[in-house]
Amino acid sequence: MKNITVIGSGTMGNGIAHTFAQFGYQVNLIDVNEVALQKAIDTIGKNLDRQVTKGLISEADKTATLANITTYTNLKDAASHADLVVEAASENMAIKLDIFKQLDEICPAHTILASNTSSISITKIASVTKRPTQVIGMHFMNPVPVMKLVEVINGFKTSEEVTETILTLSKAVGKIPALANDYAGFIANRILMPMINEAIFCLQQGVGSVESIDTVMKLGMAHPMGPLQLADFIGLDVCLAIMNVLHEGLGDTKYAPSPLLVNMVTAGNLGVKSGEGFYVHTAGSKDLVVSSRFKNHR
Repeated sequence: MKNITVIGSGTMGNGIAHTFAQFGYQVNLIDVNEVALQKAIDTIGKNLDRQVTKGLISEADKTATLANITTYTNLKDAASHADLVVEAASENMAIKLDIFKQLDEICPAHTILASNTSSISITKIASVTKRPTQVIGMHFMNPVPVMKLVEVINGFKTSEEVTETILTLSKAVGKIPALANDYAGFIANRILMPMINEAIFCLQQGVGSVESIDTVMKLGMAHPMGPLQLADFIGLDVCLAIMNVLHEGLGDTKYAPSPLLVNMVTAGNLGVKSGEGFYVHTAGSKDLVVSSRFKNHR
């Protein structure tokens, strides 16, 4: 494993690229346009600056990390010599299937194809390729350079050799891998998203306020962030997409998304990415300010 292509330069993609590059891998980062790629490089630079300030890396480490990243807008140019491709595009089945069909044609025979999907079936993704034994899930956690966990997901046909390679690689970039099998939501979101959804139901039904719900989980369960704040951080649209995958994949009404969650996504209140969800999010501020819509929820 020397050459790694990362598809998608958003929050997860630039974090994955940052991590591999920091550990000496040559990374090709691809997105649809130069503006998105420049924004990603700027973000990586700022995150590296924070690491320098904290004494975690040196200025020389920062320079070397940035030098290990090359940006592309053409998939063939970025992936034609990759040993590993990590797809971190939108959490959308059609988009992912199209990408993996293209990768199967572009990449060398030895290339492992991984998806950073948080809920979409690895087996389904693998089924559109001629190399299902070489398709696997690598679900990184946000923020990628900080969070230690990588959820490694075996598709139905993923080979043991590929699994071992990815487990070893995850450790080589300072992560702790946890192995999961390919069922809706895997481990992380099979447990996390129903909890978030239930917290939204509690708010919807007047069981508690935004502050009360998050305070109970932070102080009572020692969670670093309450479920409603975490939902804002993840993106309410992502939470809804994962709940829909769970509901459809498992066929149990207990996984049906809260109507309040559906309404908020429909209205465009997506959390941090839109500036407002359960809280109002102002750039540069860490203050938790409850959205005016929920201030009278008691």
